[in-house]
Amino acid sequence: MKVAFISGTSIVNSTLFAEWEARKIETKFGSVTYKTRGDHVLINRHGYAVPLPPHSINYRANLAALAGLGFENVVSLNSVGSLKKDLPPGTFVSCSDYVGLQQGPATFFDTELKGGAPGIANNLIPMLVAELAPEFMIQTGKIYVQMRGPRFETKAEIFIVKDWGDVIGMTAAHEADLCTETGLRYNSLALVDNYANGLEGTEIDFGRFKDLVKSNQARVNRLFARMLEILA
Repeated sequence: MKVAFISGTSIVNSTLFAEWEARKIETKFGSVTYKTRGDHVLINRHGYAVPLPPHSINYRANLAALAGLGFENVVSLNSVGSLKKDLPPGTFVSCSDYVGLQQGPATFFDTELKGGAPGIANNLIPMLVAELAPEFMIQTGKIYVQMRGPRFETKAEIFIVKDWGDVIGMTAAHEADLCTETGLRYNSLALVDNYANGLEGTEIDFGRFKDLVKSNQARVNRLFARMLEILA
């Protein structure tokens, strides 16, 4: 099955994709480097040079590249913080809706009076959830709250938004908006790497966050390996 993947730096730099061919495509929004093998491509949303922080990612170029390469289905893996005590670190979720109020959405409609109806297609999620079980149990129907970054949210901010959704991150809402505008079907997967700042008595900093992401690397590699088998 022809499927494009979008993920973060840790998975793209893992040995799982070491032998995939690296290519570059030019779009009207900038150039995008991607890795490819067979019917699959993989984009590192943060780029392949110095990793870009979330607010500086060229989302439009990334999604325009996938559309230009002829893809229709996109599977995204995001690192998220949990806003609920019953979604501990290590939990896999799929989000079916999102909140993105802190900044305007990324859009392709700069010069046209248009605006796509937002949404997450998740057309592949039922099949992936069924095929990945029982090795991976994915909780579906969650709500993603997007914040701007690059810093983590303050405890006061988390106190305000903790009832808005289930998980919090800095990237997925932009990707979902652009997929809708360009006709791509966006499928959401996310791994909870930490409790949000102040939740469950936690303190968070970037160094600790990177350690948490690294500790989950083997499970993420295995998840991707299984998805590649399922979507072959």
